[in-house]
Amino acid sequence: MRGPVNRADDVRRLRDLLRSAVQRDRFPDGLLPAEADLMAAHGVSRATVREALALLRAEGLIERTQGVGTHAVARPVSTGITEAHGATSPSAASLLNRRTRPRVLDRSVVPLPAVAAERLGVPAGTPCLRLEYVALHEEEPLWLATNYALFPEAEKLRDCPFVTDWYALLADAGVEFGSSEFVIGAEIADPLTAEELGVPPGAPVLTVEQTFADPRGRLFDLAFVHTRADRFRFVSRGTRTPSLEEL
Repeated sequence: MRGPVNRADDVRRLRDLLRSAVQRDRFPDGLLPAEADLMAAHGVSRATVREALALLRAEGLIERTQGVGTHAVARPVSTGITEAHGATSPSAASLLNRRTRPRVLDRSVVPLPAVAAERLGVPAGTPCLRLEYVALHEEEPLWLATNYALFPEAEKLRDCPFVTDWYALLADAGVEFGSSEFVIGAEIADPLTAEELGVPPGAPVLTVEQTFADPRGRLFDLAFVHTRADRFRFVSRGTRTPSLEEL
């Protein structure tokens, strides 16, 4: 049974549905249905449709042109979380399949800061390689990453040409890892991060704190990654295993 009608709720729900469709590239040639078609399909008013579209336009996902219609202007790339971890080989279409290039901001040996040292389980001040870069795809910035890598891995990473993505650098440098861990969050872009990512201050960004361990389980790298939420999405799938009582 439908509860009390609240147009703000209808706007929010329609916004979510249309955002999902835009991000999954569900509209032929990126052209969204006309307002009247959206009204009929979702059982909402014209004002609701226009407010939902205005929210998507403010996010930078669509553009509206008088006499032409509403087009999607941004289609985030979806990447499987196992690919993002480096646990599986990237697909041909994946941005992690050597399809980005780095704009290196810093690549120097520095004393490891105390917070990073605690995460990696070594004394503060331990020498590390700080490698910071912006990942570019078709010259558009996607994420900003700061890595703190311990030696001996750091020596290989310091001297190896950094051509495409971080996992390619690890492979090219001959650095093996046994596992990586993500802590994923969200924040608004501060002015400094916004400038590097080419977004307005206050825009939403995904944050990932990532650690790498070698095949024996020793942590050797800590990374802080700020990713444009309008250009990159993680896809994760889990399979439920029935309990013994259900078998």
